[in-house]
Amino acid sequence: MGNSKSGALSKEILEELQLNTKFTEEELSAWYQSFLKECPSGRITRQEFESIYSKFFPDSDPKAYAQHVFRSFDANSDGTLDFKEYVIALHMTTAGKPTQKLEWAFSLYDVDGNGTISKNEVLEIVMAIFKMIKPEDVKNLPDDENTPEKRAEKIWAFFGKKDDDKLTEEEFIEGTLANKEILRLIQFEPQKVKERIKEKKQ
Repeated sequence: MGNSKSGALSKEILEELQLNTKFTEEELSAWYQSFLKECPSGRITRQEFESIYSKFFPDSDPKAYAQHVFRSFDANSDGTLDFKEYVIALHMTTAGKPTQKLEWAFSLYDVDGNGTISKNEVLEIVMAIFKMIKPEDVKNLPDDENTPEKRAEKIWAFFGKKDDDKLTEEEFIEGTLANKEILRLIQFEPQKVKERIKEKKQ
């Protein structure tokens, strides 16, 4: 029935994904076919996920960031992503509502999974983000955010936290929704990537 090797998406999973995402049955079925081509076992390992990710960022080092992204998507912590986890992940990061995206961002920053974020965890993710920014783009960043340490400091200051304070999910989401600057600072800027794709097309 729900065997991933059969090449067809089980009705239960299809219905659940249609309920939880904005994707159509056709989109989901097409993605499932390509998912099985890439991952015949029906599961993506962390290494496979990293290699998929590095294709998107050929001139940077996305490995550390990809590891954190993978961890935040691996809902049952079994070290692999099945198709359902993969699609929910895609939806959360691309088509999800702002609060859904921020719930995901919170889980990305909550490195140890204890339900709160520390300043060190912010620094860890920001360092991973910086590995993906090209050196010439780093030069164009404002002085108070052109190193991972400065950017983490700036984010923490926006939340009004002391060094050893912790940030809850609610504080994280409310603070970020209320302040566009925080949103810009906590995410890797895909705008740069879009500009690069445009340049290649011209």
